[in-house]
Amino acid sequence: MTDLAGRPEFRVIDTGVRDGCLQIAFDQALVELRKAGDIPDTVRFLRFPPTALVGRHQDLSRELKLDHCRKAGIGIVRRITGGGAIYLDEGQLGWELVCDRRKIGVATLADMTARICRAAAVGLSTLGIAAEYRPPTDIVVDGQKICGTGGYFDDDIVMYQGTTLVDLDLPAMMAAINVAAPKEGAPPPPRVTTLRALLPDADLSMPRLQAALVAGFETGLGIACTVSEPSEAEEALAQRICDAEIGTADFIAGIDDPGADGSVRHGESGPVNAWLRVEGRRNDRVREVLFTGDFVMVPPRLVMDLEGSLRGAPSGEVADRVSAFFAESPPQIATAPPDAFAGAVAAAFAGA
Repeated sequence: MTDLAGRPEFRVIDTGVRDGCLQIAFDQALVELRKAGDIPDTVRFLRFPPTALVGRHQDLSRELKLDHCRKAGIGIVRRITGGGAIYLDEGQLGWELVCDRRKIGVATLADMTARICRAAAVGLSTLGIAAEYRPPTDIVVDGQKICGTGGYFDDDIVMYQGTTLVDLDLPAMMAAINVAAPKEGAPPPPRVTTLRALLPDADLSMPRLQAALVAGFETGLGIACTVSEPSEAEEALAQRICDAEIGTADFIAGIDDPGADGSVRHGESGPVNAWLRVEGRRNDRVREVLFTGDFVMVPPRLVMDLEGSLRGAPSGEVADRVSAFFAESPPQIATAPPDAFAGAVAAAFAGA
């Protein structure tokens, strides 16, 4: 649908502060219902109680201080997308768009990222800061990151989300997440700031921030937004997804300390870790491999497909198989190159 000016109409919903697993399940519910044509194009705002989230491919125990999280009542959640571990609480405002990509005129993930991030930056700048898009996925003010983003396509449906730092409880974050020391030769981590640090005397209420972002999306994406409420169908589907998958121990702890029993070899290359079981008289074949780490692969199922494609591979053929796999099934976006996956397996073989 379009408004009188011919702009695509989006509804705006706010799911407030709710359990982290349910918020993640709501993402999946929105995508499924939008693909089916059961809901309109949507902007959603969301917030979390104190929650530690790991990426889809991360090792739970390696990334989080689990004992502290459990004792402190911090939610432990696994995302359906890749990337690194993060800590969220009520001081950070999540936002996302779920829509038909044709409504915002984008063909590629890179185009989508740039257009949505620039629109969000326009909205944030109305608060009295000079926000701008910094490729590949950040929104910054004077070079300091104020918002991280990420997204993917599911057929023609866009799911794109960001987290704007309003306040940041740094001690709580450090207590919940294992922050690795920078590796030698690695670039320094990006500098981070918050809206509170930049605008200490400003009105940073959530309604004002949401209004600013909506105005940015309307201007930057050429859409018209109307405030609405989540539907009963969305709430019910999100709860079913949470109960059946996202909120289950099997999903959350599905990757947790894979080398614990001592029979698995470990190798690392860049952001990718390979956990390898071997077979053959010379232990030179892949019996099975699990890839973990702080990387993004869209669609996420490609990582599992890659793991399956390497079963039975001789050590000397792994690199060629990895290259052939990504040539046949190129990802929409990948923050780890094919040689990182091959290199991690090679390191696991060499570390015997």
